[in-house]
Amino acid sequence: MNIRNIAIIAHVDHGKTTMVDGLLKQSGTFRENQQVETCVMDSNELERERGITILSKCTSVNWHGMHINIVDTPGHADFGGEVERILSMVDGVILLVDASEGPMPQTKFVLGKALKLGLCPIVVINKVDKPDARCDEVLNEIFDLFVSLDANDKQLDFPVLYASGRSGWAVKDLNDEKKDLTPLFELICSYVPEPDCQPDAPFSMLATTLEANKFIGRLLTGKVQSGTLHVNDTVKVLNGENKEIERVRISKILAYRGLTRDSLEVAHAGDIIAVAGVVKGTVADTICALDVNQAIKAQPIDPPTLAMTFSINDSPLSGREGDKVTSRMIWDRLCKEAEGNIALKISRTDTSDSFEVAGRGELQLGVLIETMRREGFELAISRPRVLMKKDESGQLLEPVEEVVVDVDEEFSGAVVEKLGRRRAELVEMIPSQAGNKCRLIFNAPSRGLIGYHSEFLTDTRGTGVMNRIFKDYEPYKGEIESRRNGVLISSETGTAVAYSLWKLQDRGPMFIDPGVPVYTGMIIGEHTKPNDLEVNPCKAKQLTNIRAAGKDEAIDLVPPRKLTLEQGLSYIQDDELLEVTPKTLRLRKRILDPIARKRARPEIIE
Repeated sequence: MNIRNIAIIAHVDHGKTTMVDGLLKQSGTFRENQQVETCVMDSNELERERGITILSKCTSVNWHGMHINIVDTPGHADFGGEVERILSMVDGVILLVDASEGPMPQTKFVLGKALKLGLCPIVVINKVDKPDARCDEVLNEIFDLFVSLDANDKQLDFPVLYASGRSGWAVKDLNDEKKDLTPLFELICSYVPEPDCQPDAPFSMLATTLEANKFIGRLLTGKVQSGTLHVNDTVKVLNGENKEIERVRISKILAYRGLTRDSLEVAHAGDIIAVAGVVKGTVADTICALDVNQAIKAQPIDPPTLAMTFSINDSPLSGREGDKVTSRMIWDRLCKEAEGNIALKISRTDTSDSFEVAGRGELQLGVLIETMRREGFELAISRPRVLMKKDESGQLLEPVEEVVVDVDEEFSGAVVEKLGRRRAELVEMIPSQAGNKCRLIFNAPSRGLIGYHSEFLTDTRGTGVMNRIFKDYEPYKGEIESRRNGVLISSETGTAVAYSLWKLQDRGPMFIDPGVPVYTGMIIGEHTKPNDLEVNPCKAKQLTNIRAAGKDEAIDLVPPRKLTLEQGLSYIQDDELLEVTPKTLRLRKRILDPIARKRARPEIIE
């Protein structure tokens, strides 16, 4: 069978998408004179803005008669659910590791999942042309990682290539001629096994991703495990408990050919395809022939560790920018998201106008919020909170993450002190060969890391790099002190005036510009003291007909501190909300009325 199915897995920013670019170009997928943008697989608008891969995507290339399906996977731990599903669809993986950074937390996570499934990785040490590359040490670190993850003898005997994805070459030995990616293509064809499937059995396929196409409808993608499928075939859908959900007629079969999806009349075992026509079936369901009664076992997904409350926007400024403001619209959109993203869990709360959304981390939920606001939704989001659980003896357990920090030595003391206050335990401290950097490894409770990233960037002057990954549930670590200052709250509804903001600057940094609409209960700045303070940002200068002896005071406003979506989510406290609209982010108190807020304070503290 001339098909190979592979996934490219790696830590964030180790060069997966750039490597796929090189494979597409050198396989002849594009014309020689065709203009192609870089990171062509990162087609999503948010992916291009943030420079990360969020959604797994398939493509395919032909190499000397061999059809190779390639899946580009996310490298960030928050999108691990995407990686876990995809690995059940492929027969081999290319593990990409940066030649200077070496194996990182997400490398460990994705490699562990691949080894558990019995996949034998091809190791590619990428970016070997960097000045600080350390290929031999990184290879030893990769081998140690394989051993620590209980790899079997066959998996430990992994082939290694040295590559530069950006320059488009790979070699078996660093002394070889650095020409193109032919060694990688040849290794994929010879080392990755044929798809594990049964061509002569009845048709069956496990759905691994779901998307909505405005022309065709719902599209379910997966690998054909057995048999063949024709357009207009009638199939049934089984859930994980072998229960039949529906019977449908397949209206379209699509397969990846380069970056486009071509229509097929028939699909064979081993190929990765997308089918249209399924109405109720979703991710982790089995699409199969009518005489099949056993569902294909789906890979279990790690549970969510963080939750937020999504509410309707009930502020005085609601409905001015967005056109999707009702609770029914928000619920329908969240249901649609949870259907395709199985790492996300949504549930109703005690009130009809708010819903709980649980996921892997702040970034995953932040991407969902950003996507919804661009679609015209208005939302009020609560502070993220970690999801605790109890063991058999009734002991409270909380999620703990492994945190790897690469930082200049001069800032390491501040990082250790701050994380120590947040109940993190320093596991290891590794000085770099250069001598001026070091790597710190912590085990830290997830709740202690909420809101820490912006503080970390300040403490390290923007030079530190922090990576985190879910480790396990461990006994509750105790209270974590909150050191945030109070906030400045608007006591009036109206428009912020430059004169008033200038007079309030001594109280603390502002979050808003002059001319911005404000309302009672909206947070306009941070107080320099621990208590909250109500102020009037709408007060204009008193005008009189008496001439002053001197000239008017010159208004000198300090530029406001504009919070991003992630910074806003981590900044707010339990009695506050982040108001998200298509054009604006506002911080506000949960209870806007000052008298009602003072009455409710004891309940909020409890």
